[in-house]
Amino acid sequence: MPTTSSFGKIAFLGSGETSLAGGRIFERLAAELPPPLRIAVLETPAGFELNSAQVAGRVADFLRKRLQNYRPTVDVIPARKRGTPFSPDDPDILRPLLRANLIFMGPGSPTYAVRQLRGSLAWEMLRARHRLGAALVFSSAAAIAVGAHVLPVYEIYKVGEDVHVKPGLDFFADFGLALSMVSHWNNAEGGIDLDTSRCFVGRERFEAWLSLLPPERVVLGLDEHTGLILDPQSGKCTVHGVSSVTLLLPDETRIFPAGEQFPVTLLGDFRLPDPLHAGLRAEVWERVRSAPDPESAEARPPAEVLALVEERERARAARDWPRADALRERIADLGWQVQDTPEGPRLTKR
Repeated sequence: MPTTSSFGKIAFLGSGETSLAGGRIFERLAAELPPPLRIAVLETPAGFELNSAQVAGRVADFLRKRLQNYRPTVDVIPARKRGTPFSPDDPDILRPLLRANLIFMGPGSPTYAVRQLRGSLAWEMLRARHRLGAALVFSSAAAIAVGAHVLPVYEIYKVGEDVHVKPGLDFFADFGLALSMVSHWNNAEGGIDLDTSRCFVGRERFEAWLSLLPPERVVLGLDEHTGLILDPQSGKCTVHGVSSVTLLLPDETRIFPAGEQFPVTLLGDFRLPDPLHAGLRAEVWERVRSAPDPESAEARPPAEVLALVEERERARAARDWPRADALRERIADLGWQVQDTPEGPRLTKR
């Protein structure tokens, strides 16, 4: 694809990627992307789960239905664990990332996602695609993982480890920010008996975690079924969904309800990477940058379709109209429409 400085938008969801609120955020992003819409769902955060394929598959199925008007191609990328046949370093598994213009990561374990993605080919390709215009959506565990500092949710909430901090993927380091995220900010599943806010660890343990961060830390709390869309190009952050986001700055706390907007500079000394590929491995950047344009590739009918068109022409010449109609249907099933003109058959993408 040609090099461009049009950075994609970035959405963070506290939860509810397959909810009404999440669907609206996906649609807002999809409406602004040039066709064809190609979505990649990274399975990595849930890669330790035996049903990780189903976890990612549910999101993929939701997007196919919710965004059906955009006729998306949705690929689930099973980059589950390093050192296995499903590694986030396997270029064959990651091939859909080369053409994706909307990339999603969601539920799972924040610390597992960091371990599997740090320095990986998948993480490099995701960042490169973003700098070439792809929109990114990070929900739940993934929203925590991509921050500067990670809240180890499972380790504290389930295993009982002492409160501690782990380094995150630090996506925004190249943008001049030390930003961390906490999803499920206002969770209330514990009812009146158990504080499960602050991504299930509760306020007391969250405050202990916060005290371990550097003084200059900035933390973004994302309520359930609520998201924030950050636009690197305009420098604006907009809140969407049913509730609010909470911004913990070094010297104050601010709450922004759905519908409100604030400048990205409120998060710190924001700047766009310069040069465009700053912080990326040169060979990965070149591979992603020079990948074929999917739109021009899609304009060329595949060999299978061309063969069916030729076969249909022979059927028409033999006045075998039922056969010709059946071949037209097969061509349509492959995503192409054939029109008969005085100059011969003409193919258009459906």
